[in-house]
Amino acid sequence: MDKTTSGWINGFLGVLIFSGSLPATRAAVLDFDPVFLTVARAGIAGLLALCLLLAFREKRPTIDQLLSLAIVSLGVVVGFPLLTAFALQHVTAAHSIVFIGLLPLATAAFGVLRGGERPRPAFWMFSVAGSLLVVGFALAQGLTASPVGDTLMLAAIVACGLGYAEGARLSRTLGGWQVISWALVLSLPVVLAIALVLMPSSFAEVDMPGWVGLAYVSLFSMLIGFIFWYRGLAQGGIAAVGQLQLLQPFFGLALAATLLHEEVSLTMLAVTVGVILCVAGARKFAK
Repeated sequence: MDKTTSGWINGFLGVLIFSGSLPATRAAVLDFDPVFLTVARAGIAGLLALCLLLAFREKRPTIDQLLSLAIVSLGVVVGFPLLTAFALQHVTAAHSIVFIGLLPLATAAFGVLRGGERPRPAFWMFSVAGSLLVVGFALAQGLTASPVGDTLMLAAIVACGLGYAEGARLSRTLGGWQVISWALVLSLPVVLAIALVLMPSSFAEVDMPGWVGLAYVSLFSMLIGFIFWYRGLAQGGIAAVGQLQLLQPFFGLALAATLLHEEVSLTMLAVTVGVILCVAGARKFAK
């Protein structure tokens, strides 16, 4: 299997895992304070990452790599989870699809700025078209607006796009799972201290969906998903593989149809086909 194909497979698995992140965050934030949820998920994932780094006796990052890891940590370990947790107090998980549709564009833009990539003009045409399909589909559902929630989600997308691109650039020399592991460990002292301060006096009122949501965002959204995602971006290209994020909302809808027996409309299927074509076109013209 060539490097590019492997990158797309890894990226696909990463997006598949990330597709459950916003619904899981929505479930968890109903029982946990948003700040506590952010530091708790980062703390749990950080402890697991530390065990992995020690078990495999990984070399410590250089000073230059530490600066990049700090950007990754601020973008995807703290920034995106915290901003989305606050946003989801004002908007629904469905409403957030509007902004997830903009994430591939943000990732591609930072891939140009930080990763040195130069996609061809046709790539941007397919990327914009795919984003418009996702955003248009979400808006067509009759979603109500919340200025506070929308602003927080927009900030979250910018932070996430930067964290994705910086992590992918660093993965070329440090390794995919090592990047997210070191980024988590770098923030570990701070997030654990905050978690201890903000820890509720009792967890008796936390329902099962809240625990499941916390477990998912800690293990899968914060660690396992990034192992595949950063490796995919590094192998297949930040701008190109980043377009797979356009499929993320529809993976979530498919999951809802399978587990919750929700109806999948013809419009939903048509938009999904359109998005897949845009992803294929973006891949062709990414280099």
